[in-house]
Amino acid sequence: MANGCDNRDPLTLDNQLCFSVYSTAHAFTRLYRTLLDPLGLTYTQYIVLLALLEEDGVSIKVLGGRLSLDSGTLTPVLRRLDTAGHVNRTRDRDDERIVRVHLTAQGRALRPELERVNNSIGASTGLDADELTRLQQRLRTLQDGLEAGLKRLHGQPDD
Repeated sequence: MANGCDNRDPLTLDNQLCFSVYSTAHAFTRLYRTLLDPLGLTYTQYIVLLALLEEDGVSIKVLGGRLSLDSGTLTPVLRRLDTAGHVNRTRDRDDERIVRVHLTAQGRALRPELERVNNSIGASTGLDADELTRLQQRLRTLQDGLEAGLKRLHGQPDD
């Protein structure tokens, strides 16, 4: 059955939750690219800026943990944001091994544009605020379940 669920065959592509999430992620990517390109930002740079608007001056390690990004992915993103004048990276005064990331005035000034992007995304979903909140909660539950399943497969105890 094209573009519908055939409940008789669990291997039908349209019955795959992972494919629904995958194709939805691609739709998000295309929409974010359209909205962020005029700002000279990538999606990864966008979420870094959002995290720093929430908590400025965090270490690269904390920022990577918050965004589920390893340092190999995060470091070049931060370098580009630094070059663009949106952030600066400084060594911690008490422990020079720690690098902290701070928004610059130029980075903070992006807030209204980032809010417009967020509002456009929200409006494009076709969901109201309550539906979006419930969906985010369900997706967090799904992610937690998948993470626990991965730990079990690796013989690690659940938290």
